[in-house]
Amino acid sequence: MSENLNTILCISSYEKGFEFLNQCKKEGWRVLLLTSLSLQEAPWPKSSIDEIFYMPDIDKSWNIEHMINAVSYLARTEQIDRIVALDDFDVEKAARLREHLRIPGMGDTTARYFRDKLAMRVRAEELEILIPKFVHILNYEKIKTFLKSVNYPTLLKPRMQAGAVGIKKINGAEQLWQTLELLGDEQSNYLLEEFIPGEVYHSDSIIFDRNLLFTINSKYGLPPLDVAHNGRVFTSYNIEYGSDDDIKLCDINKKVVEGLGLVQGVAHSEYIKDYEGNFYFLETSARVGGANLAEMIEAASSVNLWREWAKLELNSDYKIPIIERKYAAIIQSLAKVENPDLSYYVDSEICWKLEKKNHAGLIINSNNFSRIQYLLKEYIPRFYNDFFASHPISSKPLS
Repeated sequence: MSENLNTILCISSYEKGFEFLNQCKKEGWRVLLLTSLSLQEAPWPKSSIDEIFYMPDIDKSWNIEHMINAVSYLARTEQIDRIVALDDFDVEKAARLREHLRIPGMGDTTARYFRDKLAMRVRAEELEILIPKFVHILNYEKIKTFLKSVNYPTLLKPRMQAGAVGIKKINGAEQLWQTLELLGDEQSNYLLEEFIPGEVYHSDSIIFDRNLLFTINSKYGLPPLDVAHNGRVFTSYNIEYGSDDDIKLCDINKKVVEGLGLVQGVAHSEYIKDYEGNFYFLETSARVGGANLAEMIEAASSVNLWREWAKLELNSDYKIPIIERKYAAIIQSLAKVENPDLSYYVDSEICWKLEKKNHAGLIINSNNFSRIQYLLKEYIPRFYNDFFASHPISSKPLS
């Protein structure tokens, strides 16, 4: 270990954040990675990592107290200056470690707003941000009152999962009470929410010193809940700059990110637009969006969220790079063959192809929004015909 180098500890229980790790090394920092033992064979960019430490895991879950003890032992010989969680499931881990070691950064209270679906809704309600009606699965009388105020279906959501993982549609009171009976003592880890039909959008942002420096707004082709539970081709595209939807999303997203207290980092937030044109806040996270959305955003803006996140974490004089204003879209799905052949997709707008077993995916970009929409309409039925396969939703999010 060099005494002249600052040290960053990166925590990731999933295989992601390679560009973040590479950028940390480029910034001249000593890079430590704490990850799951099950990822020992993952292709981590080892030239950018000084040491890797592994935690025993069961379904990506770590014993938090064991982790605190292990990192505290490590800190006897390592001067750790920063701790960053690369995945949504690691936000609480990083917050606990910062609190325990007294290292600057997001602590337990703020981390709750970016991980706990109940905490973020309660805070959004305090800020008078439009959200679906909800109730904590705790007091039965309050639940009964809530059921009288909404129509079915409703959504039963785990407070601490990511994306659509663990969400269950509830079609009647009998189904709800049967489900809660099965949950037993785990009930208080859930909330029940009004189901609002509509189109789902996401805002991806860079925040530095409490200032929102960059936001790009995009729309999912189908709601992630439908993709995850019903098996569909996944698509997303950034919406037209300066449109009414773009302006409205920028406004609500600023209220969410600033109101929930993110001092610096990146945020991936989701919103739903009902059929009357109202935007509701669904959830947010202090991380880069999954499902290769970072690559789509870079194709549209030239901004790589992973690299910029590393830069702003490690530099007190961070400046946002020059931003392009192109349009981009991503399309991907599980594939019915191990190595799908995308060689027949040859349009000049294709700027990236997914290289992952049993997955097919590509990104397109153009200066012309209409061209992106045209290509999406062409490619989606082709993907269903050429590649598509479905699989029951797993216990982890898209990555």
